[in-house]
Amino acid sequence: MNTALIFAGGTGTRMNSRTKPKQFLDLHGKAIIIHTIEYFEHNSDIDAICVVCIEGWIDYLKKLIKKEDFKKIKWIVPGGNSGQESIYNGLKAIHDDDQTDDDTVVLIHDGVRPLINDKLITDNIECVRKNGSAITVSPAIETIIKTDENHMITETVERQKCCLGRAPQGFFLKDIYECHLKANAMDKHDFVDSSSMMIFFGHKLYTVEGPAENIKITTPSDYYVFKSIMEEREARQIMGF
Repeated sequence: MNTALIFAGGTGTRMNSRTKPKQFLDLHGKAIIIHTIEYFEHNSDIDAICVVCIEGWIDYLKKLIKKEDFKKIKWIVPGGNSGQESIYNGLKAIHDDDQTDDDTVVLIHDGVRPLINDKLITDNIECVRKNGSAITVSPAIETIIKTDENHMITETVERQKCCLGRAPQGFFLKDIYECHLKANAMDKHDFVDSSSMMIFFGHKLYTVEGPAENIKITTPSDYYVFKSIMEEREARQIMGF
């Protein structure tokens, strides 16, 4: 079984939106999170979807899902106080379901990262099946610089050896869920993402290259980049490119 865990439990304070959390901002009549879910809904390799949502917005999300007539969404669970806790809530819902097993592949993805594609989802699943993990990356295209606490440059890292960590991030359910249980037992809640948690607990991680435009929409400028890319894609479809 292949499952997508799409988490959108944050309020998005950096977006400066006073009316809606960033995942519910509209573009061309659809919320950002709906643009994201669509890729997993329509991918033939995905069997089920879990969405983690801000508790007070779950009813609103359900209305959007009903409007789109999505069939694969099996779980909608409330988010936590952090991304890590939100992901755990989703993993627990998947883990506790009788129809899932330890070898279920889980692709963990940001609800506000809608600029993915069908191939990327399939490539992630195949990588997990082959290697036990799949971390989406894109090549670093600018110089990477390390600094110390005094803002002095200590090293210029070779760009060819660097990648930008993106999503989805895929794992077998048994592995990622076990790591979350260990982190909870240690009262350690400061992992920046699932890959950093898996590395901390000794797992080997493998990469899948994704599109450069696979950005996380966090700030107003990210939203306008997303808008421009979507309009360019639509123009290409109209023109038959």
